[in-house]
Amino acid sequence: MKTDDSFRSSRVKFSALNGNEVYCTHLLGYSPSDMIIGNSVFSMGIIGSIRSNVRNFIGGEVVTITNMISEGRRLSLDRFNKEMNQYGGAGATGVDSELVFHQGNVEFLSVGSAINKNAENDIPTFTTSADAQDLFCHWDAGYQPISFVFGNVAYSIGFGRNIFGSIRKFARGEVKQYSDIFNTTRNLALQRIEADAKSKGANSIVGIKTTISAVSTNQIHEMIMVGTASYNPQLANITPADGEIISNGLSAVETWNLARIGYAPIKLLIGTSVYSLGIIGGVKAVLGNLVKGEINTLTTLIYEAREEALKILEKQAEAAGADDVLSITTHIYDIGSGLIEFMAIGTAVKKIDGLSTHSDQIPPQAIVNSKNMFVDKADNGYGIDLQNPNFKR
Repeated sequence: MKTDDSFRSSRVKFSALNGNEVYCTHLLGYSPSDMIIGNSVFSMGIIGSIRSNVRNFIGGEVVTITNMISEGRRLSLDRFNKEMNQYGGAGATGVDSELVFHQGNVEFLSVGSAINKNAENDIPTFTTSADAQDLFCHWDAGYQPISFVFGNVAYSIGFGRNIFGSIRKFARGEVKQYSDIFNTTRNLALQRIEADAKSKGANSIVGIKTTISAVSTNQIHEMIMVGTASYNPQLANITPADGEIISNGLSAVETWNLARIGYAPIKLLIGTSVYSLGIIGGVKAVLGNLVKGEINTLTTLIYEAREEALKILEKQAEAAGADDVLSITTHIYDIGSGLIEFMAIGTAVKKIDGLSTHSDQIPPQAIVNSKNMFVDKADNGYGIDLQNPNFKR
């Protein structure tokens, strides 16, 4: 009679890893195991029953909803880890934490691909948000994965803040009340993923991915950051000036390339500014839409908002002792009532003596994208995609 271990080693594995990922895991001394899933389903009524009216009036974080979503995500991750251990996995790649909205319920879903060791080594079991290709790049750049980590914040700009900001909206320019709220809430998610990584014994977080999505019909959104808590011995004595853990929003290939020439990411930076077009400016913009040509009011407004957000990044980079800020992306949101938010995200980097990679080159299998061999072009395919219920076939 076969034991559980012999059964696991002899049966066919069902993995989400593609051929390129299998090659990369092989180079690291691992082989594909099974797709792993953990979930937790909450009633949407729980969200609706949370008394967030007071927080909506004041504005900012809706703590009760932040905590509820965080609990759901952690329950699904706990079940994910339990299933991975049941399959004897030595690690899991491509781990993600998603919200799937079913009719009347929300499912917290954790999905990833387990891997097994090809030979004995002393590397502890780990989970990572990186797929196997990115994992190779991180590993070769000196980052030993420890655990998938996340930080989140649920927030509302709040009706009360609309009242406080209404006077300022008569004039064009920054609405400082909103800028303060958004800078606080955006950075809460970063602080929480850093705290999660510290609790795992990491000195850095690699591959941070930031997502903003609606979680209810009450104008409440969640900002979540996911990444991999890691330990890099080359950076053991390098921390940002404010003592926080190293955070990295660069891609895995970027991280490897920079390490190869002696640069290390030290801090993910976020800056946001909220501007009002103002009543006068709003009228001018409307009139400007009636004729062809540049709308000078909007041009100036967006330029000023961009400059203010970048100034915040500059101050954060100086505080972290950075040499440069790379991979800056900018995002503009219309948040209603004539207000726009301009957000800038980038990663501060620093030159580190003696920093390098294990290999001279990244293998092409760690870079090449795999082709999707299934394409559905049917105009009226049956069913609804439960993970994307708004998608129209």
